[in-house]
Amino acid sequence: MANTFSQIYLQFVFAVKNRQSLISKDHKEELHKYITALVQNRKAKLLAINCMPDHIHLFVGFKPTILISDFVKEIKVESNEFINNKKWVKGKFGWQEGYGVFSYSHSHIDAVVKYVLNQEVHHQKKTFKQEYLSLLEKFEIPFEDRFLFDFME
Repeated sequence: MANTFSQIYLQFVFAVKNRQSLISKDHKEELHKYITALVQNRKAKLLAINCMPDHIHLFVGFKPTILISDFVKEIKVESNEFINNKKWVKGKFGWQEGYGVFSYSHSHIDAVVKYVLNQEVHHQKKTFKQEYLSLLEKFEIPFEDRFLFDFME
Protein backbone atom coordinates (compact mmCIF):
# COMPACT_ATOMS: atom_id res chain seq x y z
CA MET A 1 0.00 0.00 0.00
CA ALA A 2 1.63 3.20 -1.13
CA ASN A 3 1.73 6.04 1.37
CA THR A 4 0.83 3.78 4.29
CA PHE A 5 3.13 4.13 7.26
CA SER A 6 2.79 2.22 10.51
CA GLN A 7 4.51 1.21 13.73
CA ILE A 8 2.68 -1.71 15.25
CA TYR A 9 4.42 -3.85 17.85
CA LEU A 10 2.46 -6.75 19.30
CA GLN A 11 3.28 -9.36 21.90
CA PHE A 12 1.33 -12.60 21.49
CA VAL A 13 0.98 -15.10 24.32
CA PHE A 14 -0.73 -18.45 24.03
CA ALA A 15 -0.63 -21.74 25.90
CA VAL A 16 -0.28 -25.41 25.11
CA LYS A 17 -3.64 -27.21 25.22
CA ASN A 18 -4.62 -28.13 28.77
CA ARG A 19 -1.52 -26.20 29.91
CA GLN A 20 0.60 -29.30 29.52
CA SER A 21 4.38 -28.92 29.60
CA LEU A 22 5.02 -30.38 26.14
CA ILE A 23 7.61 -28.04 24.62
CA SER A 24 10.93 -29.62 25.42
CA LYS A 25 14.19 -27.70 25.65
CA ASP A 26 15.61 -30.17 23.13
CA HIS A 27 13.18 -28.94 20.44
CA LYS A 28 12.88 -25.30 21.46
CA GLU A 29 15.47 -23.87 19.04
CA GLU A 30 14.06 -25.76 16.05
CA LEU A 31 10.52 -24.65 16.93
CA HIS A 32 11.73 -21.04 17.28
CA LYS A 33 13.27 -21.20 13.79
CA TYR A 34 10.13 -22.70 12.29
CA ILE A 35 7.82 -20.12 13.86
CA THR A 36 10.21 -17.33 12.84
CA ALA A 37 9.81 -18.46 9.23
CA LEU A 38 6.00 -18.57 9.63
CA VAL A 39 6.01 -14.99 10.90
CA GLN A 40 8.31 -13.80 8.10
CA ASN A 41 6.15 -15.52 5.48
CA ARG A 42 3.31 -13.30 6.65
CA LYS A 43 5.40 -10.16 6.02
CA ALA A 44 5.80 -9.50 9.73
CA LYS A 45 9.07 -9.11 11.63
CA LEU A 46 9.81 -11.35 14.60
CA LEU A 47 11.55 -9.25 17.25
CA ALA A 48 11.65 -11.95 19.96
CA ILE A 49 10.35 -15.46 20.58
CA ASN A 50 10.50 -17.73 23.58
CA CYS A 51 8.78 -21.05 24.12
CA MET A 52 8.30 -22.17 27.67
CA PRO A 53 7.24 -25.78 28.29
CA ASP A 54 3.56 -24.77 28.49
CA HIS A 55 3.26 -21.49 26.57
CA ILE A 56 4.88 -19.18 24.05
CA HIS A 57 5.65 -15.47 23.68
CA LEU A 58 6.06 -13.83 20.28
CA PHE A 59 6.97 -10.15 19.91
CA VAL A 60 6.26 -9.00 16.37
CA GLY A 61 6.56 -5.91 14.22
CA PHE A 62 3.18 -6.08 12.53
CA LYS A 63 1.70 -4.78 9.27
CA PRO A 64 -1.79 -3.23 9.14
CA THR A 65 -2.65 -5.45 6.18
CA ILE A 66 -2.73 -8.58 8.35
CA LEU A 67 -5.71 -9.58 10.48
CA ILE A 68 -4.51 -10.41 13.99
CA SER A 69 -6.93 -13.33 14.36
CA ASP A 70 -5.83 -14.86 11.03
CA PHE A 71 -2.16 -14.40 11.93
CA VAL A 72 -2.50 -16.21 15.26
CA LYS A 73 -4.69 -18.96 13.82
CA GLU A 74 -2.23 -19.66 11.00
CA ILE A 75 0.80 -19.67 13.32
CA LYS A 76 -0.96 -22.07 15.70
CA VAL A 77 -2.26 -24.42 12.99
CA GLU A 78 1.03 -24.64 11.11
CA SER A 79 3.18 -25.04 14.23
CA ASN A 80 0.75 -27.75 15.52
CA GLU A 81 1.25 -29.64 12.27
CA PHE A 82 5.03 -29.16 12.46
CA ILE A 83 5.23 -30.50 16.03
CA ASN A 84 2.91 -33.42 15.29
CA ASN A 85 4.80 -34.34 12.10
CA LYS A 86 8.03 -34.33 14.11
CA LYS A 87 6.38 -36.64 16.70
CA TRP A 88 7.88 -34.65 19.55
CA VAL A 89 5.05 -35.60 21.91
CA LYS A 90 3.05 -38.73 22.62
CA GLY A 91 -0.44 -38.29 21.28
CA LYS A 92 -1.46 -35.10 19.55
CA PHE A 93 0.02 -31.67 20.27
CA GLY A 94 -2.19 -28.60 20.16
CA TRP A 95 -2.31 -25.01 21.28
CA GLN A 96 -5.09 -23.98 23.62
CA GLU A 97 -7.97 -21.99 22.19
CA GLY A 98 -7.58 -18.24 22.63
CA TYR A 99 -4.57 -15.99 23.04
CA GLY A 100 -3.43 -12.70 24.50
CA VAL A 101 -2.20 -9.86 22.32
CA PHE A 102 -0.67 -6.71 23.78
CA SER A 103 0.48 -3.60 21.93
CA TYR A 104 3.58 -1.52 22.62
CA SER A 105 5.10 1.71 21.42
CA HIS A 106 8.46 1.92 19.66
CA SER A 107 10.09 3.15 22.87
CA HIS A 108 9.24 -0.16 24.59
CA ILE A 109 10.87 -2.48 22.05
CA ASP A 110 14.10 -3.12 23.97
CA ALA A 111 12.30 -3.78 27.26
CA VAL A 112 9.79 -6.17 25.68
CA VAL A 113 12.50 -8.05 23.79
CA LYS A 114 14.43 -8.51 27.07
CA TYR A 115 11.23 -9.58 28.85
CA VAL A 116 10.43 -12.22 26.20
CA LEU A 117 13.98 -13.54 26.03
CA ASN A 118 14.25 -13.78 29.84
CA GLN A 119 11.15 -15.92 30.40
CA GLU A 120 13.04 -18.70 32.21
CA VAL A 121 14.27 -16.26 34.85
CA HIS A 122 10.91 -14.50 34.99
CA HIS A 123 9.06 -17.77 35.65
CA GLN A 124 11.26 -18.58 38.61
CA LYS A 125 9.35 -15.79 40.39
CA LYS A 126 5.93 -15.86 38.69
CA THR A 127 3.72 -18.61 37.35
CA PHE A 128 2.26 -18.32 33.87
CA LYS A 129 -1.13 -17.65 35.46
CA GLN A 130 0.29 -14.77 37.55
CA GLU A 131 2.12 -13.40 34.52
CA TYR A 132 -0.97 -13.51 32.30
CA LEU A 133 -3.17 -11.86 34.94
CA SER A 134 -0.62 -9.09 35.42
CA LEU A 135 -0.56 -8.43 31.65
CA LEU A 136 -4.36 -8.23 31.53
CA GLU A 137 -4.37 -5.86 34.49
CA LYS A 138 -1.47 -3.73 33.18
CA PHE A 139 -3.24 -3.25 29.86
CA GLU A 140 -6.62 -2.80 31.59
CA ILE A 141 -8.18 -5.58 29.56
CA PRO A 142 -11.52 -6.66 31.02
CA PHE A 143 -12.00 -10.39 31.44
CA GLU A 144 -14.40 -12.82 33.04
CA ASP A 145 -12.79 -15.20 35.51
CA ARG A 146 -14.75 -18.18 34.20
CA PHE A 147 -13.25 -17.74 30.69
CA LEU A 148 -9.79 -16.81 31.87
CA PHE A 149 -9.47 -19.71 34.24
CA ASP A 150 -10.75 -22.18 31.64
CA PHE A 151 -7.86 -20.91 29.51
CA MET A 152 -5.42 -21.04 32.42
CA GLU A 153 -6.28 -24.42 33.99
